[in-house]
Amino acid sequence: QVQLVESGGVLVQPGGSLRLSCAASGFRLRLYVMSWYLQAPGKEREVVASISSSGGSTEYAEAVKDRFTISRDNAKNTVWLQMNSLKPEDTAVYYCNADLRKVNNYWGQGTQVTVSS
Repeated sequence: QVQLVESGGVLVQPGGSLRLSCAASGFRLRLYVMSWYLQAPGKEREVVASISSSGGSTEYAEAVKDRFTISRDNAKNTVWLQMNSLKPEDTAVYYCNADLRKVNNYWGQGTQVTVSS
């Protein structure tokens, strides 16, 4: 059974930091490009960061460059998103996504991040 389980979302003050985790099971994580997406209220889901299957290459949305870092440990079947210098506009549900050249594509259930004073 394929599962992606996100955790780590909480209420945090502006300027604070969070680390989101995505625990994968039921498929070979090491073959998949992993991404984090966010979906703000009333808006479409959009990609935040992606990491190649080996972890050697990463990409970031312009809005989070230099603030967020995506990483993975294939041996631990886990992907992380380190979020620093958080802003109110980062408030959203964050989703973990696993993609194998569009042949297989899996989503987690999401974790809520709220940035507010």
